[in-house]
Amino acid sequence: MTNDRHAGGPRLLGALKSAQGQGVVVMQDRFAANVAAVWKALTDRGELARRLGEFTGELRVGASHHARFHASGAEGVSRVDACAAPTHLRVTRLDASGQDGVVIDVALRADGDGGAIVALTQSGLPLQWIAAFGAGMQVHFEDLALHLAGKPRSNSDVRMDELLPLYEQLDVSAG
Repeated sequence: MTNDRHAGGPRLLGALKSAQGQGVVVMQDRFAANVAAVWKALTDRGELARRLGEFTGELRVGASHHARFHASGAEGVSRVDACAAPTHLRVTRLDASGQDGVVIDVALRADGDGGAIVALTQSGLPLQWIAAFGAGMQVHFEDLALHLAGKPRSNSDVRMDELLPLYEQLDVSAG
């Protein structure tokens, strides 16, 4: 994760890693909103619908839900594995056969200035698409910041076109 601009370009929020033959995206950023507001944006069905996509099913530990994301059109079933409001959330995406797949682990903490730091690790990703997952997750982070500021989502296609080549240039470190 970095707050640096990539060769004079946009600020990249993520780092790309590999572990046990699979890709891992690690991303962190500071949000101007407090932890409670960020937590609500990440876990409230109405907030999710406005910001991220359509969610049906149960959003509670042990339960499964179906999601369809605005930005990518991707959809699938996930299970909430851990939820310690307002500081930790872990969700596992299930593959077509119902087996565990990609895991998203999110931690929130106050930054001491009234804002919140969000750290996310997305693991179990196909290595050949790791750059796309990194760019896509950054789009979601940026849309979260816009949502918290009361602004509409970005044009995700345009933003992906800007970010993907930069993530493709990043080294994938062993982790």
